[in-house]
Amino acid sequence: METIGFIGIGNMGSGMSRNIQRAGYPMVVHDIRKHVLKPLLEEGARMATSPAEVARLSDVIFTSLPGPTEVEEVAIGPEGLLEGIKKGSVYVDLSTSKPSLIRSIEPMFRMKGAHTLDGPVSGGTVGAASGNLAILVGGDREVYDRIKPILDAFGDKAFYAGEIGCGAIAKLVHNMISMTLSRVLAEGMTLGVKAGVEPRTLWECVRRGAVGRMSQLHVSLPQSAFRGKFDPPGFALKLARKDVALATELGREFDVPLPFANLTEQVLVQALNRGWGERDSSATWLLQEENAGVEVRVPDIDLEKAGRFISTHPEIE
Repeated sequence: METIGFIGIGNMGSGMSRNIQRAGYPMVVHDIRKHVLKPLLEEGARMATSPAEVARLSDVIFTSLPGPTEVEEVAIGPEGLLEGIKKGSVYVDLSTSKPSLIRSIEPMFRMKGAHTLDGPVSGGTVGAASGNLAILVGGDREVYDRIKPILDAFGDKAFYAGEIGCGAIAKLVHNMISMTLSRVLAEGMTLGVKAGVEPRTLWECVRRGAVGRMSQLHVSLPQSAFRGKFDPPGFALKLARKDVALATELGREFDVPLPFANLTEQVLVQALNRGWGERDSSATWLLQEENAGVEVRVPDIDLEKAGRFISTHPEIE
């Protein structure tokens, strides 16, 4: 059985490392805060004095660190992983970090005969402790397949995202979407409550509708943008603009700031000025694609499979 090295026994790393240990893998661990290693050492893990020593003693090394500065220092700094890495070993960075950093590090490890993957995780501290984690992995597919059983020891949704750096890109996009949705949710909830709806009732109304079922992600995106098909409309763009305009008007009536909603209304106005009022409301994707200089297309998407999440999701009570 391969020996696993783990560096960074923090809020996320503590749960992930404990689950790897529970799966029976021999472990070598390191953290600048020695006291956080105690539970792992008590269960048989070996403590290393530096990242280089972790690399010398391990076959697969994971790092879970605060950000790019710490990743760079641990990976290629003095007494870093690069100094001790063995030929054939695998280094996996689980941190949320810069794609350009892992892409610059990977050739250095390759020159020493070692492999590098980026594998940021999503699921929070509760998921790290319970093993309910998504692990988004970039790098060589064969190396990913080799260590998949180890990933399955601490995550239930390991997914191969593409070449080196793609895991980091996917995680940053995920978190950007999540934080933006959080702000939009805050706008909507404060508007509804100030306008007179009881908070619990408003929450129930929102989660029982298309938003709560995430139909934009599971149905609308595959049916429209992925196929470049915005006709016939499921929900006409002119009607979407009308609804958002009524909401921003309500915000002005009750003095609720709605920066994201107002920006969305302006995008819808742009689309209307293109003559797209009778197209599906998702046609605003075309404006973003034009501004970004890229198309988002998956022409062979399985629409039935994409929408299966909603049909199999437990009913909201």
